[in-house]
Amino acid sequence: MPQFRVALFALLPMALLAGCQPKGIPATGLTNPDGKTTLADARKGFVTKLARQQKANEAVDEPPANVFRTVQYDAPVGKCAAYLTPNPKDGKKHPAIIWVTGGDCNTIGDVWKRAPASNDQTASQYREAGIVMMFPSLRGGNKNPGSQENFFGEVDDVLTAAEYLAKQDFVDPTRIYLGGHSTGGTLVMLVAESSPKFRAVFSFGPAEDISGYPAQFRSAVNTSDAREIELRSPGRWLHSIQSPTFVFEGTDGNLGSLQAMAQASSNPKAKFFAVKGATHFSVLAPVNKLVAEKILADTGAEPNLAFTEAELNQLFGR
Repeated sequence: MPQFRVALFALLPMALLAGCQPKGIPATGLTNPDGKTTLADARKGFVTKLARQQKANEAVDEPPANVFRTVQYDAPVGKCAAYLTPNPKDGKKHPAIIWVTGGDCNTIGDVWKRAPASNDQTASQYREAGIVMMFPSLRGGNKNPGSQENFFGEVDDVLTAAEYLAKQDFVDPTRIYLGGHSTGGTLVMLVAESSPKFRAVFSFGPAEDISGYPAQFRSAVNTSDAREIELRSPGRWLHSIQSPTFVFEGTDGNLGSLQAMAQASSNPKAKFFAVKGATHFSVLAPVNKLVAEKILADTGAEPNLAFTEAELNQLFGR
């Protein structure tokens, strides 16, 4: 992703830590009055009213042809750009992962550039393991149609990106995974709560309630309407998760959100891991490498992935 967005996003954990310490997640709300309504049902017929129209208006950087190619997928708002691993032309069906970056998660940039292990937001561990990768840009990102909705319509964009990915003849449509970091981690949790489309979901450093984000990451949201906040806050919808979902955060990162969701969840499909000795950023490279290894071994008819606190902590010498 563009370096200026990485630098800006480094400020986010401090803001989250200030605003998202464990405080209990309400079991009900305006959009979930009985505590049992699913996020998919709550979203039906709801039309978000944006506080502002926001577009990135940034050109999509051209990737190296041997690493990614730029494609267009049909999102609900129109054609949106994405980076996709080129066809390896080996006649095989490969596992694939859609990855949503942090910061302005609607916009994609130079994810092929090397990043330090202490802050590798490129998720390069997957492509290095031979897993097909797709980085979708979302509504209002880059030069895409539509406006950024900050965690609402973007859910549908990710789902249609998965439909595009499943149609590629070098992708195994039964082994498509989803991952994301920070704001991207929040979005992929909302996707997991909206649809069982993905074989498994990996969320790094999400927020349980978007109210804790700095203004630039929720500026499109009408925060005076509790329904707008509830439908964008994954802590409200943990019971809706149907696919295996693994949530990771470093103990020196946005731990409050992870703890709040772990305490609130009784859903066996959702697993939460506080990784000792890791930060909001350093947790990425080692854990993504481990996830990639487990994806390659996950070849059965049903998903068979598991993590232990011991193996995660060992990655950081704990």
